[in-house]
Amino acid sequence: MRIGAIEAGGTKFVCGIGNDRGEIAESISFPTGDPQTTLGRVIAYFKEKQADAIGIGSFGPIDIRKDSPTYGYVTTTPKPGWGNFDFLGTLRREFSVPFGWDTDVNAAAFGEATWGAARGLDSCLYYTVGTGVGIGVYSEGKLVHGLIHPEGGHVLTRRHPDDDFAGACPFHGDCLEGMASGPALEKRWQVKGHELPADHPAWEIEAFYLAQSIAGAILLLSPEKVILGGGVMQQAQLYPLIREAVKRNLNGYLNAGAILEQIDDYIVPPGLGQQAGLCGALALGLSALRNQA
Repeated sequence: MRIGAIEAGGTKFVCGIGNDRGEIAESISFPTGDPQTTLGRVIAYFKEKQADAIGIGSFGPIDIRKDSPTYGYVTTTPKPGWGNFDFLGTLRREFSVPFGWDTDVNAAAFGEATWGAARGLDSCLYYTVGTGVGIGVYSEGKLVHGLIHPEGGHVLTRRHPDDDFAGACPFHGDCLEGMASGPALEKRWQVKGHELPADHPAWEIEAFYLAQSIAGAILLLSPEKVILGGGVMQQAQLYPLIREAVKRNLNGYLNAGAILEQIDDYIVPPGLGQQAGLCGALALGLSALRNQA
């Protein structure tokens, strides 16, 4: 069984081939350019791979309603050239195999629930904090979609008392993504996040915004695990800051040992590491293949 996987990010695409045990045999990555150039490289890669199915976890927003005339499209993204683009249809015209299609963060949540930090659990949240902020929701053993799909990166936030940054989101200004994404860090501090020292005030402010969203999501969705990935979360000093801020925000209201006593095991990095997104796409492809059988 050979399953193709596409982690389609706003900054880069990762394509790979794996199996039904979540093992990636090979992969390539390249920058996300215009749709024709980028998908041309995707098609060229898979032409020689003889995949039995292909899973796609895409940056969004995307249309995932199978009864919609624009199912498989990227919709209202500000990324040049990708708005209202038929991503899935372009690949379907090239490959006659089952396709799995979902957001990149839902895919990562699915991968973590299948093979990673949430394996064996019925629910988890996956946050990616990088070029944008996205949230994938896995609840009662399945991915959550609803009206469109979760777009928790754009929830509104209370402002940190020491932060006068206007925000970087082109749609909402100072939403979570506008205040806590990688580009927001860079615009606020005039350097890329990884260039800031671990004791810089930036990280306490970053944790302040992320912890608000996480506390709200815990109250709303009651996940059994919260997984934080993405480029910004490569800063390991963020995890203890976020955990403590979440506990302060919840203020003992939830009588759950996972939060009150074992929060280090509750809010965690991806069990699949940097491959969470690609393994999630692999899980989507595998699910599409099994559902066809």
